[in-house]
Amino acid sequence: MDSEDDMHDANDVESLEDFYSGDTAIDSDDAADGDYEFIDNDSEDEYDDFTSHRNQQNYTILSEADIRQWQENDILKISTVLSISKVEAGILLRHYNWSVSKVHDEWFADEEKVRNTVGLLERPVIEFPNAREMICGICFEDFPSAMMSAVACGHPFCNSCWAGYLGTSINDGPGCLTLRCPDPSCAAAVGQDMINTLAREEDREKYARYFLRSYIEDNRKAKWCPAPGCDYAVDFVVGSGNYDVTCRCSHGFCWSCTEEAHRPVDCGTVCKWIMKNSAESENMNWILANSKPCPKCKRPIEKNQGCMHITCTPPCKFEFCWLCLGAWSDHGERTGGFYACNRYETAKQEGVYDESEKRREMAKNSLERYTHYYERWASNQSSRQKALQDLQLMQSVHLEKLSDIQCQPESQLKFIIEAWSQIVECRRVLKWTYAYGYYLPEHEHAKRRFFEYMQGEAEAGLERLHQCAEKELQVYLNAEGPSKEFNEFRTKLAGLTSVTRNYFENLVRALENGLADVDSHGACSRTTSSKSLGGSRSKSGRGRGTSAKSGSSSRNIDDSSHWSCEHCTFANVRSATICQMCHNRR
Repeated sequence: MDSEDDMHDANDVESLEDFYSGDTAIDSDDAADGDYEFIDNDSEDEYDDFTSHRNQQNYTILSEADIRQWQENDILKISTVLSISKVEAGILLRHYNWSVSKVHDEWFADEEKVRNTVGLLERPVIEFPNAREMICGICFEDFPSAMMSAVACGHPFCNSCWAGYLGTSINDGPGCLTLRCPDPSCAAAVGQDMINTLAREEDREKYARYFLRSYIEDNRKAKWCPAPGCDYAVDFVVGSGNYDVTCRCSHGFCWSCTEEAHRPVDCGTVCKWIMKNSAESENMNWILANSKPCPKCKRPIEKNQGCMHITCTPPCKFEFCWLCLGAWSDHGERTGGFYACNRYETAKQEGVYDESEKRREMAKNSLERYTHYYERWASNQSSRQKALQDLQLMQSVHLEKLSDIQCQPESQLKFIIEAWSQIVECRRVLKWTYAYGYYLPEHEHAKRRFFEYMQGEAEAGLERLHQCAEKELQVYLNAEGPSKEFNEFRTKLAGLTSVTRNYFENLVRALENGLADVDSHGACSRTTSSKSLGGSRSKSGRGRGTSAKSGSSSRNIDDSSHWSCEHCTFANVRSATICQMCHNRR
């Protein structure tokens, strides 16, 4: 008779499988209150609507021309509504970080206060002299009035001094965008019209560049793509939930922290993980776990071979026993021989070394645990980089070659590009699940068991897709002519792509929810599991919630004419005994 613990374990595993497959019995009331809408298997239109909504972008990629056009449009809006010049509208928008609504609110609340704050004077401080010659307020030389200029305040300065003042300010950096009158007592703003009239050509170009970049850098709804050498910007709908952004340069990053895209891990975890990877703390852990300090000079020493007789490096040269850290001169026949030490065992039994040994053991375990997760994180990163290269090679070379060999247009081979794109994305997700697992609390055993189960299933599914796209495709690339089996390969690869995409989307959703559907006893909540990993539906109807059957060799689906593969969840016809997708037996 099985023990009670064994029975609990069996029930837990069954619950995990239910959670993974979505095969849980739920009440109609629970289904009605679900967070995720269930899609009717027979309605392809509803499915298409669901997927298009799911893939809807919440951001816009902007080129330099787009940025300039958006900037000019905003300036024109403010200029038209407030009945001010475009130069003044640009100064206003720049002060309020290019927020049109903020400018409207502040201007109509207190126009005079805004003008004084920004430096848009309604009337000059002094009247511009109407004399034939005037004295420059900077160099104190006499100049004809035609060679003198002033902003709205009316303080006159010669064009030469203006050029020097503007050039120095522009060369100091983007602070030139908030430039004021050279008179120390005046706060009148210097607009772009003065720059275009009086500054040198190179200074005008530099100022225009600063002005354009400020539209992105001072705008809370826009950011530059952080990829090296990329000139695209992203306008983002703040508060839309998903912060992952993919630029036209193919670089994916998180809008919130500008690190690489890292769903399902939150920005705080990513920050801690990156800090840990680059911090000296892991070096100290390694030193603590694999070395001991010299009893005399305290320098750490690693013993990687040889006997227990250690001699410290010059100038210390202290000779000691590796086990007990005592002077080697105290060792001999009475300690069990010159190359043995019974003093260590005796002292260990008395508890002398308990604290240091415990600390060293803890450091060693911590290091081994970190190494486990980091190696797999780095391995998936390497695999992703290789997959990205293969994707680019497929797009530039192999797709055209395959089209010629199989006598099919490239438009009908897009399923291969979709498969490789999915591999790249899944490698990224899988990579960050290892950072997620590292910071998952040790005491939450149920969540940890379920997380490792989901992670293992995701890795196995991705490996099947990757092998199919990498190995099996090579056969058709090396073929001398069209292959009859190519259509079967198309069906298999497209099916694996769809299955893998659905599973990883559900995995991301579950992890972002903090595995909330796992209760404290290691089982999944029966009323909510279908809302997480079982939430999305494919056209074949895989994953529809049904009652789980213990001991069944395959997971059932509603369509009685099909059976769902246990390994890849592909819906096979009832008469088939081998899965058409992964070739596993029923």
